[in-house]
Amino acid sequence: MSDKSHSLNQKHIFLKKDVLLVFTGAPGGTRTPDNGSEDRYDNPLHHGCNLPMIRQSGEKAKIFCYTFNMIDNTQIPLIIKEIERKLREAGFDAYLVGGCVRDILLNKEPKDWDFTTDATPEEIMGLFPESFCNNDYGTVGVKNEEEEDVRLQVVEITPYRSESGYSDNRRPDAVTFGVSLEEDLARRDFTVNAIAYSIQDEKMVDLYGGMEDLKAKRLKAVGDPDARFAEDALRMMRAVRLAAELDFVIENQTIEGIMRNSESLGKIAVERISMEFIRIIESNNPMLGIIWLQKLNLLKHLIPELLDSIGCEQGGIHAYDVFEHLLRTMQAAADKGYSTDMRLAALLHDIAKPATRRTGGKNKVYTFFGHEVVGAKMTAKILARLRYPKANSEIIEKLVRWHMFFADPDQITLSAVRRTITRVGEEQIENLLNLRVCDRIGTGRPKEQPFRFRKYKAMVDEALRNPISVKMLKIDGNKIMEITAEKPGKKLGFILFALLEEVLEEVAKNTEKYLETRALELNKLSLEELQKLAEAGKKRQEEEEKEALKAIAREHKVG
Repeated sequence: MSDKSHSLNQKHIFLKKDVLLVFTGAPGGTRTPDNGSEDRYDNPLHHGCNLPMIRQSGEKAKIFCYTFNMIDNTQIPLIIKEIERKLREAGFDAYLVGGCVRDILLNKEPKDWDFTTDATPEEIMGLFPESFCNNDYGTVGVKNEEEEDVRLQVVEITPYRSESGYSDNRRPDAVTFGVSLEEDLARRDFTVNAIAYSIQDEKMVDLYGGMEDLKAKRLKAVGDPDARFAEDALRMMRAVRLAAELDFVIENQTIEGIMRNSESLGKIAVERISMEFIRIIESNNPMLGIIWLQKLNLLKHLIPELLDSIGCEQGGIHAYDVFEHLLRTMQAAADKGYSTDMRLAALLHDIAKPATRRTGGKNKVYTFFGHEVVGAKMTAKILARLRYPKANSEIIEKLVRWHMFFADPDQITLSAVRRTITRVGEEQIENLLNLRVCDRIGTGRPKEQPFRFRKYKAMVDEALRNPISVKMLKIDGNKIMEITAEKPGKKLGFILFALLEEVLEEVAKNTEKYLETRALELNKLSLEELQKLAEAGKKRQEEEEKEALKAIAREHKVG
């Protein structure tokens, strides 16, 4: 149990009262009012609400007060209150801390709930039989499996601790338990995450001006930025992620600290870096996040290929260089609430333009022939490097490969539309169309869906009602074996694909009667003859592809 020998300095304690006496001086660089009996100071969490400064008799340093809409305990889940009650009744400290306090003060739903206490891991587990501890930091997970809210099914309680020695820039060489709350908060990453709250006492402990930084929408390292980033280099990525998620700025000294320590990010496991990167992509402001990564010299540890796109002019209809175009396209995907895969496809769709840019061409300053093919290969390598799931990577690679599909309904046939659907898959054709819309927005065009594109989408809808794979034929392998007595093998597959080629060319042939009759006819052919038929079909498909490319060249006046 705690001997309660340590005590918090009252100047950093906020109590839930009408007027709150807070801190002396300016911890963490907090702005202070000038001298004078009627100075005013902004409410740290609510713009436009100023309060008279109150001076305390006999106090030489400046004293000022805030009125807060403090945390409403009625909004805190009962299981969280019960955990605190058990710790307090056993004689221990208990404070909510970190992101949950920050989110509550920002009127956001906490993603998880965390306590800090002066109890040891063994003492915590003694109070909560349904708990576990399997890490070097003493964090105990209290299981509440009966809770429907997944965020409450495991609540973490971490003992007060101090850390020392960070030889690998990832984890402390030594951890000491049983220190004070002040020392525990001192090791945390950013001031907005270093605010502790006692539910029972309705007491907020803010030693580093975190609430003032929340009000200013500012991310600031606790204490010395260099020390914080030396302790865990991943904090630099976390700064960018929080800036993107919360739409915060990063304080100047923290920026400088990140830039001085940016090389140490290379010592962090790719999986940890990638996890933070994906959360940046999934935020409401991924464009802001990527800009921060680039400005802070962190982007080179993730997607250095993007750096080549900075200043790579495109000419023509493009208002932006490739880098800004990619970021604006990705932001358009985020604004529309599209998936992580879609946002990554938007970010990477023109990744190969710098590598394929050539000067000249009819009525063009630059050409980028084949950038979608090269870009698909680059995308595969980038996502593999980031340890992104293979199945999702293949989807993104496919979207990048085919994002230049020709969509002029006046120059293409329904058969060509069906083949585009076949290339990307029926389940991804809508994403491909949405990527085109985001691409247009990222280009700076006034209309994201002009008439011709809407007409093309109508053709896609029409094509989706028709077969685009052997599974959609009104005949299957079992039926062919039944009517032909053919056994499973190559011949059966050749027959199915021969039938599919005919149906792709003329949808009206997709009837049971025609396909059964035609299957019997094809079955009379030898394997060699069927193979030639399949090769002929492939040649016809290649010829159509060449015609489509010629049409693209004519459309862009480059051929």
